[in-house]
Amino acid sequence: MSKPAVMFVCIHNAGRSQMAAAYARVLSGGQVEVRSAGSQPGEQINPAAQAVMLEEGIDLGQEHPKILTDEAVQASDVVVTMGCGDTCPIYPGKRYEDWALDDPAGLPPEQVRPVRDEIKRRVVELIRSLGVMPIETAESAEKSL
Repeated sequence: MSKPAVMFVCIHNAGRSQMAAAYARVLSGGQVEVRSAGSQPGEQINPAAQAVMLEEGIDLGQEHPKILTDEAVQASDVVVTMGCGDTCPIYPGKRYEDWALDDPAGLPPEQVRPVRDEIKRRVVELIRSLGVMPIETAESAEKSL
């Protein structure tokens, strides 16, 4: 059986969708194929998003915003949109989720952390819904002690 494929989409692919994709990769232990893109990609990853993900031990330094393509959407089992409205293509037979999350663009890290934490919670739920048990990170295991 092939791995489930998830696509995370926001407008600039510089904050929310990048954080969600990073969590999905890490927390699924590679058992989910993960993509992210934007309808109007930015030039770089949001520095505050990058900083708050580093606090979680996840480095977005090698990532870059990518353009949303029909092919990437069609190759995904689940498409999670985050504020891209009508610019995201809709295909029959795909599972869509729209996550209403604040846009971290221009916000300082202390205002991005709650967005990051909500994304993590939703990614864990999504991974579980795909039949994959999320991997506990060392940091989250420590917090539960």
